[in-house]
Amino acid sequence: MRDVTNEMKLEMARIERIKSEISHKETQLLQGAGGVQEDILHLRKNFWEDVTVNTDEPDDLIETHASIKQQAEMLAERERSHGQATKQIKTLSKLKNSPYFGRIDFVEDSEEQVEDIYIGIASLMDRDDQEFLIYDWRAPISSLYYDYSPGYAEYETPTETIHGEMVLKRQYVIKEGKLKNMFDTGITIGDQMLQEVLSNQANQQMKSIVATIQKEQNEIIRNERSKTLIVQGVAGSGKTSAALQRIAYLLYRHRNSLQSSNIMLFSPNLMFNSYVATVLPELGEDNMQQDTFQKYMERKISRRIDVESPFEQMEYVLTEHQHSHYKQRIQNIDLKSSIAFKDIIDQFIENLSNAGLVFRHIKFRGELLLSAEEIEHHFYSLDRAISIPNRMELVAAWLKKKLRQFEKEQVTKDWVLEEVELSDKETYLRAYRKLQNEQRFEKDTFDDFEQEQALLARELVKKKFKPLYKQVQAMRFVNEFSVYRRLNQVLESIEGYKEVGELTQEYLNKGVLLYEDMTPYLYLQDRLKGKSIDPLIKHLFIDEAQDYNAFQMAYLQYLFPHAKMTLLGDFNQAVYAHSRHKTNLLEEFHEEDQARIELTQSYRSTRQIVEFTRSLIPNGEAIKPFNRSGLLPVVTEIDEKNSIYEHLKGKIMKLKKANHETIAIICKTEKECKEVMDLLGTDLKIKHITPKTQDFERGILVLPIYLAKGIEFDAVLIYNGSNKNYGSSFDRYLLYTACTRAMHELYVFSIGRKSKWIEAVPADSYIEE
Repeated sequence: MRDVTNEMKLEMARIERIKSEISHKETQLLQGAGGVQEDILHLRKNFWEDVTVNTDEPDDLIETHASIKQQAEMLAERERSHGQATKQIKTLSKLKNSPYFGRIDFVEDSEEQVEDIYIGIASLMDRDDQEFLIYDWRAPISSLYYDYSPGYAEYETPTETIHGEMVLKRQYVIKEGKLKNMFDTGITIGDQMLQEVLSNQANQQMKSIVATIQKEQNEIIRNERSKTLIVQGVAGSGKTSAALQRIAYLLYRHRNSLQSSNIMLFSPNLMFNSYVATVLPELGEDNMQQDTFQKYMERKISRRIDVESPFEQMEYVLTEHQHSHYKQRIQNIDLKSSIAFKDIIDQFIENLSNAGLVFRHIKFRGELLLSAEEIEHHFYSLDRAISIPNRMELVAAWLKKKLRQFEKEQVTKDWVLEEVELSDKETYLRAYRKLQNEQRFEKDTFDDFEQEQALLARELVKKKFKPLYKQVQAMRFVNEFSVYRRLNQVLESIEGYKEVGELTQEYLNKGVLLYEDMTPYLYLQDRLKGKSIDPLIKHLFIDEAQDYNAFQMAYLQYLFPHAKMTLLGDFNQAVYAHSRHKTNLLEEFHEEDQARIELTQSYRSTRQIVEFTRSLIPNGEAIKPFNRSGLLPVVTEIDEKNSIYEHLKGKIMKLKKANHETIAIICKTEKECKEVMDLLGTDLKIKHITPKTQDFERGILVLPIYLAKGIEFDAVLIYNGSNKNYGSSFDRYLLYTACTRAMHELYVFSIGRKSKWIEAVPADSYIEE
């Protein structure tokens, strides 16, 4: 029979030994880092003293360049060493607090000796670097902890598959260097550990809990075979957490060939970026590139256009009764979201090869240098077998040659001479020195002043022409905005799309690019000027992928041709207009080399909340709640809008007394958010979350559903879950998304009759007040 007390003593003694080893390594690193820091300070202080500078002869210049380069490389190397030591010290500090969370005892088939494998957030070797005291959770052997129960087990190494037997699986709760609890388990991750972690309050940032990775999440993290990995995960199933841990795994696994700059994550909004920002540093890795799809695409638009945001589009769709052209707008969204529209653009571009491109005039100081018609004539004079982007490159080269001619002609113009004459003494002195360096002066010359003036004239004109060269280089001579207008004029002539084309033209005439037009516009721009691909991105992660349409996804594949893609989402949380009448992208996306993983277990919310929310959607019974008990959701019908103030305020005060740190009042629209702020903003300290909000904070938050996606809160209050507000088949998914944000407590207030989707929920799944 096991002697639990003795085993606890042995484990506690081992933790003390580990802490001692960590202290020893910390001391060594601190001493080394201190010495390197002194070297860095010395190198910076004496940089030029240690460099051989001589510019008299060409050979001396080469020697000087080599000396500066050598000194700079030495400084960079010292700074890299110091940065690496600092990073290691931070990791050791984390290990000291909680050295490891798991242990497996494993014996290979070909061996007799059982190996004790302790697993933590980073590897640790003894002071002689002979023995692994802790294995990094990303190491191949650590996968055993997540994938197997005691018994037969195997794991993949880069070269082979290792078979054997797991004879023990143990889990630990270690805090502040002290063993709080330990237990042996026969399942993936024991309920005791999950219960402890999941009962905690929602954090200001997303938590990194590698100790609780489940088998199916581990499959996501370690998948390296598939070009495209699609993860369909129900609300609270740990999709985003698994994705971030996948990034950490890839950076560890391919640390010699993959940097954080080679990974891009598209997240749903700016606030979500701050919500997940601490996860990778917690795992000892630098953060990947992180952006929203909207911001990334807006930076690619080559002229100042007022681009509608996805949130503005969402507000339009959610307030349909306020818009006279609503049906045409939905038709526009459906068309511009489809691959069919990409095909229309491709055909349109094929026709542009022969005629129809629009160019801009090139002017200088109000004077027309080259007309749009001249540029158009030159473009179409080129061999039509050459692709449009390649012809644009030839046109750009021709334009630069023309600009150089105009530049020479401008040097003798009156305006140049007038500006040169107004130059100050210092400007003339710089010109004199430049001419001297060029050895343009002879001892007996009398035209120094004229030479200086000529030089200043050339320099002035060169400076004035520089922006024109930049514009030509950026192909600003192409008027893609007008070309896109022509495309929509073509739409007007296609049966069934006349009103769509007219609606788009109405917005374009006002200088507005609708959100659904943004991706087609950029695709057209790239097809004309040459695609602006990003070859450095090797892995592209897309969170909330169900909110992307087919055109957007095709365009991302076009932009990142060398990247493996990881798509994460939940088709039950598809809330954007293009998903109203179409099959969800997560269901219809097909690639030859792809893997699909489905997560059906929900960990975020209590069992009572999951049982309530899964009844709101079709086939919700497939969602499995984790057995963490809590309070039943509460639904309150309110007769008059005026009386909701007391209900909301009273509930918030109770939740604050219960020490809930994040309380969210989730509304359907921005208009409702403003109503709540008007009701409660003067009495309570409330943070109004908008699309511009960049930081996720604790406290009482008011936000629309579309900004709550991917985030969790201790308690959620739904503002006006009435049938009038959530009565359509599309609204049920909005309501589901809002309710699934709650971890511990959920309250739905309805002004009038509650939503029919709530009425369909079993009566014993909630309390009616």
